[in-house]
Amino acid sequence: MAAPDLHWREWAAEMAGTALLLLGGLGAVTLDFGHHSPIAPLLPSTSARLLLTGALFAGTGSLIAISPLGRMSGAHLNPAVTLAFWLSGKVHRHDLIAYWVAQCLGALLGAIILRTAWPDFATVGYGVTHPAASFPEPVAAAMEAGMSALLILTILLCVSRMRTARWTPLAVWVVVTVLVWQGAPHTGTSLNPARSLGPALVAGNLKALWVYLVGPPLGGVLATGLLVAVMDIRPVTAKLFHDPRYRSIFKG
Repeated sequence: MAAPDLHWREWAAEMAGTALLLLGGLGAVTLDFGHHSPIAPLLPSTSARLLLTGALFAGTGSLIAISPLGRMSGAHLNPAVTLAFWLSGKVHRHDLIAYWVAQCLGALLGAIILRTAWPDFATVGYGVTHPAASFPEPVAAAMEAGMSALLILTILLCVSRMRTARWTPLAVWVVVTVLVWQGAPHTGTSLNPARSLGPALVAGNLKALWVYLVGPPLGGVLATGLLVAVMDIRPVTAKLFHDPRYRSIFKG
């Protein structure tokens, strides 16, 4: 059996993209909710600042998707997304593992840089996600699974046709913005195991981390099962923004 190809450029691009996602997204959390926030006096409504945070966090991911980094790696930036593409038959097994490692390392790197560069990051708990005090952890995990399923359904539906694939970053921007706006008061709206793991390790706070390591991947499984197994809808690309000028390491 031939040894699997080592796609170092794509893996490195995925790690860098995930680090940038954490820098931009958690930077938005700090900007809007940190103790020295310049936004809070201008926008005192917590709901309005959550909407702004969601738009900035999601916008960071969408910009990465259309950047050279994203066009190279596919800009999954999320182990649950890569899992969904693997279950859809688009990702090789060794790339699945390598992307998970790259995403987790990238998230950790992004959180470390932000902690080093921005002292106010500590005032938002280093961006650690946790359920609300009144929200039981199993319920939070189920909610994370449901929200992640909605996000991944959006991605898979968009990339099921090349005509709509180019609009995937815009669709993701809208969906994640709304999910953060409405879901953050209850679960923190992670949608992404790497996004929760990086800050949790930096803060040394692993409490309720299982919610975010289990919920989003479960959502990915549910979304993929519905589209692929039940509706027989399959992605034509595993990139959130397919550009034929960049090679694809994915199947098909």
